[in-house]
Amino acid sequence: MKNVSLQNKTIAELNEELMKNRKELFNLRFQKTVGQLENSARIRTVRRNIARVKTFLTEKSVAEKN
Repeated sequence: MKNVSLQNKTIAELNEELMKNRKELFNLRFQKTVGQLENSARIRTVRRNIARVKTFLTEKSVAEKN
């Protein structure tokens, strides 16, 4: 996920993206527990995407308050 694509999104779209990533992380953790996870590096990528989206949400909410 590129930062440029996140900059152009609204807060609602960012919240939707955040929920999508959290669901994916849950599914990946479940697969890991069951032993069906093929790409363990995907967990790290999704966690970083969640952090990235949260950062943009914070920036946008602070910008709206000012």
